[in-house]
Amino acid sequence: METRWLEDFLVLAETGSFTRSAELRHLTQPAFSRRIKSLEGWAGCELIDRTTYPTRLTAAGEALREEALAVLGKLGSARGRLASLRAAHDDMLEFAVPHTLSFSFFPRWLSGVEDAFGELPCRLSASNVHDALLAFVEGGSDLLMCYHHPRQPVELTDARYRGLQLGTEYLRPYARAEEDGAPMFRLPGDAQAAIPFLGYAPNAYFHRMSELLLEAVGAPCALRLRYETDMAEGLKHMVLQGHGLAFLPDSAVAGELARGELAVAGEPGWQVAMQVRLYRDVRRRKPALDALWHSLSGRYPAV
Repeated sequence: METRWLEDFLVLAETGSFTRSAELRHLTQPAFSRRIKSLEGWAGCELIDRTTYPTRLTAAGEALREEALAVLGKLGSARGRLASLRAAHDDMLEFAVPHTLSFSFFPRWLSGVEDAFGELPCRLSASNVHDALLAFVEGGSDLLMCYHHPRQPVELTDARYRGLQLGTEYLRPYARAEEDGAPMFRLPGDAQAAIPFLGYAPNAYFHRMSELLLEAVGAPCALRLRYETDMAEGLKHMVLQGHGLAFLPDSAVAGELARGELAVAGEPGWQVAMQVRLYRDVRRRKPALDALWHSLSGRYPAV
């Protein structure tokens, strides 16, 4: 049964004329009559008394009329509520963001954006880099925020994608700060007493970035793997407890550095730079998305 059959039926009950009802419904009379017949087939009884003119409803038709008015009224109200939700959703921007950026970089970046752009209703979905990228390319988010490095790039080369460089972060070695501010451990370490190393699981983006950091330095170092996890935030808390040394991004440790709880555990050369990028799909159109992108394009360089 289709709701348009009920709408046809209510028009016929109002006019009492198949011809006039067909005109009002923008149908030919044969087509309109077939739809009324289809409704009667669904109901299993005659709804229209065709022995009289003007057309009248049967007792079953009168009963259905009351129900049809109630059903269509509820559906109309529901549609109105859904329209309101859709309008609210159109203003809500969906961000796919890796965990590390969601904890630290994103909140500060959003504050700066809202200072210039105004309040920005948004929903953030935090996951690992692979899942965030997948959610974005499959249309599950409006925007993707991610790290980028030439040796570990985010492959969004299709012409439908646009990107902006929001800033640069460095991955550096950190250890708990002693009372004098010196790091508890310092690279490159001593072969006779290897530094306990808190590393990233092999499937984590920062695992590869840690390897690139060590390759770039080129100097031998004495590290003893003690612990692994996927998330920089988890490693930071292990470092704060003195369990070892870890490579962490700037934004993840800004507060701890300011409070003197962490210290850089190596010379300035022990670091690797990563761009922080924001991407959109130009096929995805939302007024709020277009307005934000226009604003950001005036502040950040394209990639």
